[in-house]
Amino acid sequence: MTTTTDDLPLAADFASATYDDWRKLVDGVLKGGPFEKLVGKTYDGLKIDPIYRRATNSSPLPGRAAASPWQILQRVDHPDAAQANAQALHDLGNGATGLEFEFAGGPGTRGFGLADASKQTLARACDGIYLDAGIMIALNPVLGRENAGETFADMIEARKIDPARLDLHFNYQALSTVAVRGAATAAWADYATPFGKVVNGLIKRGFKGPFALADGRPVHDAGGSEVEELAFTLAVALAYLRMMEAAGIDLDAARAGISFRLSADADQFLTMAKFRALRLLWARVEQACGLEPKPIFVNAQTAWRMLTQRDPNVNMLRATMATFAAGLGGANAITVLPHTLALGLPDDFARRVARNTQLVLLEESNLAKVSDPAAGSGGVETLTSQLCDAAWNSFQEIEKAGGIFPALEQGLIQQKVLATRAQREINVAKRRDVLTGASEFPNLHEADTAVLDVKPTAQVSTADAKIRFDALAPMRLAEPFEALRDKSDAALKAAGVRPRIFLANLGTAADFTARATFAKSFFETGGIEALDSEGFADAASLAAAFKASGAAMACVCSADKVYATSAADAAKALHGAGARHIYLAGRPGDQEAALRAAGIGEFVFAGGDALATLRDAYRRMEQA
Repeated sequence: MTTTTDDLPLAADFASATYDDWRKLVDGVLKGGPFEKLVGKTYDGLKIDPIYRRATNSSPLPGRAAASPWQILQRVDHPDAAQANAQALHDLGNGATGLEFEFAGGPGTRGFGLADASKQTLARACDGIYLDAGIMIALNPVLGRENAGETFADMIEARKIDPARLDLHFNYQALSTVAVRGAATAAWADYATPFGKVVNGLIKRGFKGPFALADGRPVHDAGGSEVEELAFTLAVALAYLRMMEAAGIDLDAARAGISFRLSADADQFLTMAKFRALRLLWARVEQACGLEPKPIFVNAQTAWRMLTQRDPNVNMLRATMATFAAGLGGANAITVLPHTLALGLPDDFARRVARNTQLVLLEESNLAKVSDPAAGSGGVETLTSQLCDAAWNSFQEIEKAGGIFPALEQGLIQQKVLATRAQREINVAKRRDVLTGASEFPNLHEADTAVLDVKPTAQVSTADAKIRFDALAPMRLAEPFEALRDKSDAALKAAGVRPRIFLANLGTAADFTARATFAKSFFETGGIEALDSEGFADAASLAAAFKASGAAMACVCSADKVYATSAADAAKALHGAGARHIYLAGRPGDQEAALRAAGIGEFVFAGGDALATLRDAYRRMEQA
């Protein structure tokens, strides 16, 4: 008789576990503490429980066709058309299934992009590319510059290619662009009328679109939340729908002319829930328009704000997590920002990694084989529902303000985004939101990272703007810590050494190792090199070692029991040896007054404002 794994009752001897059983165990660990301490919160105030029951009466959301892979997009963003063409051909020959053309001055170019969208530039960039061979082409025309969409359409006709055979996304995105610039040359009505004519003209020429891109990246790039990004995207899409309807385009055709784009970051479950929520939210708009909902096309791009210049290889991990989440969340196409993009124009290696990140997840991990794998997951289903409710309320506020353009003029959207951004900056400064390689686990001896020797391109001038409002300016979360690291590099270049701090370790290795490790990471995130030491039992030896180190500052590191008997004497000895400022690793508790009297100037601990402390350290060194 043949036995299969299905015949093995692996759990037969174990009693079934329930949620109540789990709660009893948790309550025992909490020892009377509130269960709410285990409940997390998003930046939108949505609660995330530590465990969920399985969701009932749920079904997969309609998105990608069953078992269909998402499109692997690669950016075409080299300013030189010939170089851009060579990169595009290489990408297509090595696994990419689509190209995303960026043009200088666009809101998502990150400083680069084709120099212009002229007939000659587009022809050279597309030389040798079989545009009707099933690949996806995504254009990103730049408001106020050449009309890349119409020029591309002219090229298609000149090549005698049937427009109906193309998977061509025109991606006009005027509203997202003015949101990033904080300026517009005219009111939305003055944009909408010619925009509608352009779309109508492309439809009559046989192009099927989509034509307009509801792009949520400006909110995410500026530090906004998931709810804020969803509400913005929904409001932008509705404005485009109204614009096309006003241009005489049938409502069913108009909705097919809109695609969507969201940012994907390394928060797996929130990213998955956000992509799922967008489909449900737009279906609600379709129903309100009297339309039967149809699956929408959702493009994902890995988040700009999570990229770091320091230890950029970690960006590969962040991008992998973001791609994983977006793919499972139902994205139809994904663009992975190369891991070196924050440093400059990525080279061939960085582009290959961006491409292969998706290929591995699709071809080796088979992520696309299951449609909406999050369906039925209590946690993701709950998050999806919460995001839908909150985003719909925020979307209604935008509509009450008159729509997306008036809401931008009134600052309604920017106020919320800036408040969220401010809270993020606090959490980054206090290292609650960890950026590995930047705000935690820094490497002061990392090797230089190669990027192409290409200068960033100029942005579009807004000097002729008639309407101005607060811009949704892009940011990267690691920038404040990177600025301190830049100061450290400048000091190293000028003097041959970095700013230094001496770790005054007291007692045995068992006493000081934990806090010395913390202090080393704490100070080196700001570029201040931590000089380690053996444990000291007497103040004289400690003072001599500090003098020999050449450091200007010191940080006392040990266990609380050692601090009680030795920290004050150590601080006095360090002060006498010339330490300009003395820190102590850990909270002082009831010893604070005595330790400060002995010369301890500041205490560093988890949850403290690391950024403020590090900036103050530089200020003290500059004053010396």
